[in-house]
Amino acid sequence: MSNNVFIMNHPLIQHKISMLRDQNTGTNEFRKLIEEIATLMGYEALRDLPLEDVEITTPIETCMTPMIAGKKLAIVPILRAGLGMVNGILSLVPTAKIGHIGLYRDEETHEPHEYYCKLPDPIDQRLIVALDPMLATGGSAVSAVDFIKKHGGKNIKFMCIIAAPEGLKRLQDAHPDIQIYVGHLDRQLNENAYICPGLGDAGDRIFGTK
Repeated sequence: MSNNVFIMNHPLIQHKISMLRDQNTGTNEFRKLIEEIATLMGYEALRDLPLEDVEITTPIETCMTPMIAGKKLAIVPILRAGLGMVNGILSLVPTAKIGHIGLYRDEETHEPHEYYCKLPDPIDQRLIVALDPMLATGGSAVSAVDFIKKHGGKNIKFMCIIAAPEGLKRLQDAHPDIQIYVGHLDRQLNENAYICPGLGDAGDRIFGTK
């Protein structure tokens, strides 16, 4: 793995991903697990947030103490499954701004098309965390990061819960300048471009649609 890819090995993350995979895990529990995993991954992914010293008065004295610096974080879920991860990151950084990128996948070519893109302004001064539970072919992730860059975004992290090696490589090749956080690297894509062993369709399982 190159130095811009971070594969999570924390036992809590691994345990919760195993519960996600289970076909008997229902919608409500699945949704909660996605959120919890996003929080745990976010804790890791945000360890390099910039700090600045701010003056605070404690009950004892006045002191200079570090707080997060700069413009507010931008959380950008890729619709619709990415929405399931948003609250997990918000629980860590409640003041974050939220953008949205809507992509749909062509059933024949598996290539993504954009139908919606709304990002917080000014995007170029923010750390942007793009969210999608699944990194399968990598097509949607590459397109989403393309759109963010086209709108002026520079400092970008991408977070997914499970990834296929094919998609991870495609995203790395297309965007070597971003950091990629992966909950678990799975074995491969099958002929229908589903991740194996995977967890099925994350969107359907989060929103209870079949």
